[in-house]
Amino acid sequence: MTTITKTPGPSTASAGRAPNQKRDLKIATGLSHVALVAWALITAGPLLWVLLASFKSNTEIFLGKPFALPNSFSFDTYVNAWSDAHIGRYFINSVFVVLISTAGTMLFGAMAAYVLARYKFPGNRAIYYLFVSGLAFPTFMALAPLFYILKGMGLLGSYTGLVLVYIAYSLPFTIFFLVAFFKSLPYEIEEAATVDGASHVRKFFQIMMPMARSGLVSITIFNIVGQWNQYLLPVVIMSGPGADQKLLLTQGIAQISVSAGYQAEWSTLFAALVLTILPMIIVYAIFQRQIQSGLTAGAVK
Repeated sequence: MTTITKTPGPSTASAGRAPNQKRDLKIATGLSHVALVAWALITAGPLLWVLLASFKSNTEIFLGKPFALPNSFSFDTYVNAWSDAHIGRYFINSVFVVLISTAGTMLFGAMAAYVLARYKFPGNRAIYYLFVSGLAFPTFMALAPLFYILKGMGLLGSYTGLVLVYIAYSLPFTIFFLVAFFKSLPYEIEEAATVDGASHVRKFFQIMMPMARSGLVSITIFNIVGQWNQYLLPVVIMSGPGADQKLLLTQGIAQISVSAGYQAEWSTLFAALVLTILPMIIVYAIFQRQIQSGLTAGAVK
């Protein structure tokens, strides 16, 4: 006579574990949401306070309720910041410099990254690692050499010298990012263009550049934000006779806060800060999807 013993099947064991797993997942999801909300408040709180303070007077900011709403929402502080504090001139200077330097960075960086990613030649890796090594070189260590180099070249206090330095400092990360992105693109379309007789220049501008659009948009936004917020390099380079008319936005805001001393109109300063921050928020909001798709597309081959 045979005795048959029953053992609990996988369905019974998994049925017992399923409620616990769902409960743990809900707890983890809830904690992550709480952490995200806390991080959003920590990040957005100071920005919201600066925005509200830009509509207040000095009395409201320091002697009233600093976290309360302003008595009136008047844009007089923004008008004063734009005209009297010369923020408008500094803003236009910054837009001009960042546009030229970002365009140069993307042009030279994309061409160098394409060659390093798609062509094999002696010294390919050495050139790549030479560019990447620039990521480990701090900006402040090169301030004194840059000052004397640009002074010897007659570019000190000029937009040309500042643009060249911006391009040089932005190329390492641009090439590092785009090399990995160009490697992830399919080779079949490029090979078909070669068979059809397309030149290297035509393949790059008409085939590879449109295919790498998401990656190019992502790194372009990073370069714009980094160059827009740069302070040390303009302070060192934009010096000398007539440099006051060529100051960038970060220099102008620093000059407002330092020169005014205890008589500072803090609402005007906060209005200038809002005018500085707002363009970057708008740019990121417009190109948010392209930035995210570019970051993920370059990571998967």
